[in-house]
Amino acid sequence: MRFKLIIVLLVFVPFLSTAQDKKSKADNLFYGYQYEQAIVAYKSEMQKDSLTNHQLLNLADSYFSTGSYDSASELYLKVNKNDTIMSVNRFNKMLQSLSKNSERDRVRMYLKSKADKLSPELLENAEFNYSLLEIPSNTDNSVIRHLGVNSAQGDFSPAFYKNGILFSSSRGRNSKNVYEPTGESYLDIYFARISSNNNLVDVETFNEIPATDFHKSTPYFSEKLETFFYILSNEEDGELRYDENGKNALAIGTLTKNDRFRFILKDLSTSFYYPFLDDATERLYFAANFDDSYGGTDLYYVYTNNGQIMSAPINLGPRINSPGNEISPYVFDGSLYFSSDIFYGLGGMDIYKSNILPNDSYTIPVNLGEGINSTADDFGFILQDVENTGLSGFFASNRTGGKGGDDLYGFQLKNAPGLKTFALGGKVVNLRNKVGLKGAQVRLLNQQGDVLKEVIAGNDGSFRVEVPWMSQVTIQAMSDGYSIFSTTYSEEGMEEIQNTAYNMGLARMEDLVTQREDKTVLKLNKFYFDKGKSVLNAQVEEELKKVVDAVVRFPQMRLRIQSHTDTRGSSSSNKRLSQQRADVIKNYLLSNGLNSSNIIEATGYGEENIVNNCINGAYCLDFLHKQNERTLFVVE
Repeated sequence: MRFKLIIVLLVFVPFLSTAQDKKSKADNLFYGYQYEQAIVAYKSEMQKDSLTNHQLLNLADSYFSTGSYDSASELYLKVNKNDTIMSVNRFNKMLQSLSKNSERDRVRMYLKSKADKLSPELLENAEFNYSLLEIPSNTDNSVIRHLGVNSAQGDFSPAFYKNGILFSSSRGRNSKNVYEPTGESYLDIYFARISSNNNLVDVETFNEIPATDFHKSTPYFSEKLETFFYILSNEEDGELRYDENGKNALAIGTLTKNDRFRFILKDLSTSFYYPFLDDATERLYFAANFDDSYGGTDLYYVYTNNGQIMSAPINLGPRINSPGNEISPYVFDGSLYFSSDIFYGLGGMDIYKSNILPNDSYTIPVNLGEGINSTADDFGFILQDVENTGLSGFFASNRTGGKGGDDLYGFQLKNAPGLKTFALGGKVVNLRNKVGLKGAQVRLLNQQGDVLKEVIAGNDGSFRVEVPWMSQVTIQAMSDGYSIFSTTYSEEGMEEIQNTAYNMGLARMEDLVTQREDKTVLKLNKFYFDKGKSVLNAQVEEELKKVVDAVVRFPQMRLRIQSHTDTRGSSSSNKRLSQQRADVIKNYLLSNGLNSSNIIEATGYGEENIVNNCINGAYCLDFLHKQNERTLFVVE
């Protein structure tokens, strides 16, 4: 009963069309959602003739829908091995079947073997959530409450409205026709008041949205626009409208405070589900199955202006959308909550949370874990901040112990659900020309120096990495022939940098050195101590910072500090002054990150190595004398 009320119940396709008359009895039962009868019929037909791969996949889907995961996985694997007709959505079902049979390690091995054919986002999402599910959930199951307003039919898709919630239900009403494929009433919208103990009471039909003989469901109310967004069957003059294939799809309509109704997203061949308007951005989120879908239903948004559609649908991309089905988008406090039946969850539809980043990208969706999620379908998650009590909300689930197919559940939490993560994105670039470094390694290390995550930068040097939150992280970048970048941040710094594009510059050794006096030396600007002194001034410190930076980038670098003076003054005093200056430089470097292994020697040569003709007794202009006053950092 996985999508009975989520997807199947909402789309009606007549099964008496000419094209479908050519199908076998088992096919017609399958397309009529009568999966148990379809299994019996397919088995019978197999005795007479072999099934096509399409029919084998239909049989696999039937096993999957009735919970026979062993049989389902066997058929999916068989077809996947011998043919290429399997859709990405069925690929997801194949892996779900294996996961349902506690073969998670087999799934991980399968993903590893197909890594070159799968999106990096899917692989990263899977590995992250597999690791996450090994951590005990921090959600106390006692905070999840079954609600008394549930019926023996399906109740789902809660949405806050005034002092209560709106929700969808297929509970029977005399005024509603029966939806033939399921034998239940067409969906309608109901209202329940939230009591003082956060329960739901006083259920009644919601009459502020005009009645219809067909589906009316999954409402959302925008307080900013004072407008209802909801889905309803495509109809005209009280009659359902069908596309050329006999399909009646669902549209999104709005009803304003002035009782003005209009369709805003409508296509006879495409159904739209679960509208949600983010008042802050005026983005209308929804689920649909367009041609650019990554699997089944994907999440999209359109830009709106006072409820008017202002853009084409924008797919949220492979970080959010998967080979499975994504539904029920909900934005709260900068995070996107949604449900997905992707194979790496607990089972069925699970609720996930992803942070929305400033550049319109998303962090890895995090499974909310056991409690809110179960091995059944969990979806339609909403929450709000209630003064003095923390966070409270509702969701729907068809987990065991319920009253009907899908039931409403309530919860209260002290903190936002879901594991907090540290996500960082940016580029690794050549420090000199800012060109991205393809293939650079980016690593995150914990406080103990253990590598938490390592990724490879893309063609333009771009990278993205994400790990569970911690109190400290070290970020490193490296590339063959280049220096090492390494910086450590505490929590405050982590909060700051993850909201920006984080670029790391790496230097090549040849860009940092030059040849002087037949030696390889660090490339620095000429600097001078104050006359006759060995105290660091601002000019000297500025250049010494470059020395520190060079050694930090190349930790194995070994230097000889060689300090020289001109010939003015006695040779003994010049020798002593140059040694003092060399020692002061060495002490500065050691106190600013270098260690003794980086400095082979620090020697003052006084006036021993004059580079021009300004020897003792010779008359020279000041700038010629200054050519002899120098400090070299010789690279060994």
